[in-house]
Amino acid sequence: MPQYFAYGAKETDYLARKDKRLASVIERIGPIRREVRPDLFDALMHSIVGQQIATKAQQTIWGRLVQALGRVTPATVDGMETEALQRLGLSFRKVGYMKGAARKVLQGELDVETLRHMDDGSVSMALCKLDGVGVWTAEMLMLFSLQRPDVFSFGDLAIIRGLRMVYRHKVVSRERFEMYRRRFSPYGSVASLYLWAVAGGALPDLNDPAAKS
Repeated sequence: MPQYFAYGAKETDYLARKDKRLASVIERIGPIRREVRPDLFDALMHSIVGQQIATKAQQTIWGRLVQALGRVTPATVDGMETEALQRLGLSFRKVGYMKGAARKVLQGELDVETLRHMDDGSVSMALCKLDGVGVWTAEMLMLFSLQRPDVFSFGDLAIIRGLRMVYRHKVVSRERFEMYRRRFSPYGSVASLYLWAVAGGALPDLNDPAAKS
């Protein structure tokens, strides 16, 4: 049964008090349901499968992987031959990333459950030590698996686009981005959900000022 990122009136009321434009966006769009993957290893594998391919292709390959393995766990990923994983549609590089992460979990170098009790910075550092995982991937895992409340990613192009559309900026510099991060904290994750929705066309009357440049 699907699970969704958990938030409610506490978070949206706080953001609305902090920012009138975001308040309008929240009111117009209403509640957002974004599916999460509570199993962090499963979420990590799903993220690696989806690197640099279309969402539909990711869904297809992921379906084959689940069918082949039964459950996507460190043991099942480590136990399947590289060539067999490649036949599912995975590149040699991605298989290497997946097997590398699986072995680190099995050998105790990465304790997935311990990550749940670490602060965001430490979680990001631990995940970024894995081959194939950068800061953006770590941030998305923190949001859509660990459900951390204050993830607001400068590396996410859709969040940047949403900021341009809501606040009518042609450019969102790092300094400007950090201003919004501070404003939305400690509920940056919920702000991210709404900016993604805007960037995806949830409010057709809002366009991207940068597109006219």
